[in-house]
Order: sequence, then structure tokens, then C-alpha cells
Amino acid sequence: MDLVRQNLLEAARQMNELGLNQGSAGNVSVRLADNGYLITPTGMLYEDCTPGDMVIMSGSGEPDGYRKPSSEWRFHQDLYAQRSDAGAIVHVHSTFATTLACLGKDVPPFHYMIAVVGGKTIRCTPYYTFGTQVLSDAIQVAMQDRRACLLGNHGLIAVGADLKSALAMAVEVEKLCEIYWRVLQAGGGPLIEDTEMDHILEKFKSYGQFSNDER
Repeated sequence: MDLVRQNLLEAARQMNELGLNQGSAGNVSVRLADNGYLITPTGMLYEDCTPGDMVIMSGSGEPDGYRKPSSEWRFHQDLYAQRSDAGAIVHVHSTFATTLACLGKDVPPFHYMIAVVGGKTIRCTPYYTFGTQVLSDAIQVAMQDRRACLLGNHGLIAVGADLKSALAMAVEVEKLCEIYWRVLQAGGGPLIEDTEMDHILEKFKSYGQFSNDER
């Protein structure tokens, strides 16, 4: 458990170092073997945290420890319950993803790498108050068949098999959001057609060193 705590804290610090986040904003969690998860604490600067400040949560949402969990623990819990493929979750307030989220915009198939999230768009939820069940419910809808989504007027969520892949997904989506924002500043551009996106999504199933079935 000590190593898991250390890895989680390092991931939280790394998302700030990568420019995806700032201060005590955002949160990170990692699934535990007993259907619980470990999550960053609420309202603490990550550079001031120790591994012991990371909070163990049961599958029913009960914290174990002397720190309060992130105020966003609810959507982490619901995503783990819904997504067997989610081994870790990263939530950040990165600049370009949050800019588009504040515009309430889905990211359309302007670039073929949109397929990295698992579908033809990166969806954006409506705005709901942070930490609420209604926000978590909206996230579950936006994350259907997706590895990332935007939260209206809020930020970005990405999931992965582990902390490294979840963080990498957040980096990838933030870069896509930056490029799309720049495309919008230039007046917009053509989108990739549905049939071509179907073809790209099929190719992505065997992209990399292993097929989806072998991962």
C-alpha cells in the first residue's frame, strides 16, 4: 500500500508539473484490489502532501484515514463501479480543455486522433455543481464508450488502465483541445466524415503493440 500511495502522490504532482493543473485543483485516484480506491485529499497542495495523506475509500464511499477525500470522490466511485477497464482516473483543470468546457463544446472529429478517446467526439457534459450526484450522473453518460470527457464550465476527466495511461490520456486530450481551439480561432475547418471515423476507430482496435483483446 505504501508504494501505491507514493505512486498516486507522484501522479498528482506530475499533472501540475505537466501544466495540466495548478494548486490543489483537480484530483487523481487509483483502483484497489478490494473494490475500493485511493484518492487525493481535498484542498491540499500536492507539493505539501505526503503519501500518508492519500485517502482510502471503500466501494460504498466510506473514507478510511484522517484526511477528507477529494470533494469529487463521488464520480470516481461511480466510474469505477461502471467501468471495469478503469484502473485510474485523472481530473484536471487544464487550460484548453477547460476553455472548451466553458464554451459547452463537444470536440468534433476535426482530427483523426479524436479516436484515441474511443469514439468520434469528446463529449462535454452540461454544467452541474462540483461534487454532486447529478454531475456524476452526467459524467457516466458522457463517458459511455469513451476514455475522456469534458465537464461543462469545469475541466477534463480521463481514465486509463493505470495511473500512467490515465495521465497520458489527459495529456493527449488537452493537446487535442489546444489544437481545436486554434482551429476555431482560424475560423474553423472541415470535419472528418462519419464513414472515415468508423474506419479509423476500427484501425485503432489494433493500434500499438497489442490488440484490444490482448490488453
